[in-house]
Amino acid sequence: MTGPSGDEALTRIAEALERMSPAPLAAPDFDQAGAFVWHTDPDRLEPVPHVNRVAIDLLVGVNRSRDTLLENTLQFAHGLPANNALLWGARGMGKSSLVKAVHAEVQAQGLALKIVELQREDLPSVSRLLTLLRGSRHRFVLFCDDLSFSHDDQHYKSLKAVLDGGIEGRPENVVFYATSNRRHLMPRDMIENERGSAINPSEAVEEKVSLSDRFGLWLGFHPCDQDEYLQMIRGYCDAYGVEIDDQTLRAEAIEWQATRGARSGRVAWQYFTDLAGRRGVVIAP
Repeated sequence: MTGPSGDEALTRIAEALERMSPAPLAAPDFDQAGAFVWHTDPDRLEPVPHVNRVAIDLLVGVNRSRDTLLENTLQFAHGLPANNALLWGARGMGKSSLVKAVHAEVQAQGLALKIVELQREDLPSVSRLLTLLRGSRHRFVLFCDDLSFSHDDQHYKSLKAVLDGGIEGRPENVVFYATSNRRHLMPRDMIENERGSAINPSEAVEEKVSLSDRFGLWLGFHPCDQDEYLQMIRGYCDAYGVEIDDQTLRAEAIEWQATRGARSGRVAWQYFTDLAGRRGVVIAP
């Protein structure tokens, strides 16, 4: 049996190299949607026709964070300097909801701002994504929800490409917003363990802890009290036309949160969803 000719062998080698190093991803039509999700294997930006979000005026108890993030985002959308933002704190208190609501509010003011969601697991691909966004005339909020790192997690090094940008710098048309339950993006017990076991404790976790310092805005979210919890639910009822008297709402909502052992915006929405279903009211997206 004879082997392939020289030309055939060169063709196969060229095809193999092309598979190993594919051509740069073509930018999608960013005018077709206001939101996109970044996927890898293969790299692609998929448009999101309808974003799952809550109106900004329905977010209760986060007024200061709301105003600060909205102002920062408006500055960015107008082409002015703006900071990366870390929204950290209690679970279910509207961190990711606020990012999406602020994006909607900026769009409602006639500014063509795009939002791109990036999963934490895909951070190693972020340099390829930034290259794609850098060449666009649009402005982008790059959004990573529920961001955190363990003591042996190397993904945080990829995040520096977004926050610092390396030698090229962060693209002028990209700002990064992240949510996390942890202020320093890694568990406190791991911080203490590394400090206690390291030869030089001050340097053992400095690189990881200082990662959160690279965010210009730190916005804290704390557990809501009972009045705020009930106010959230009343706001949902008024917005979606669900009729219920205050006494019944109070009794049912408090019982609902007691069975879950916590109060939060998420628990308030879960109770309201149950209430709307029982009252036969469809919650329009």
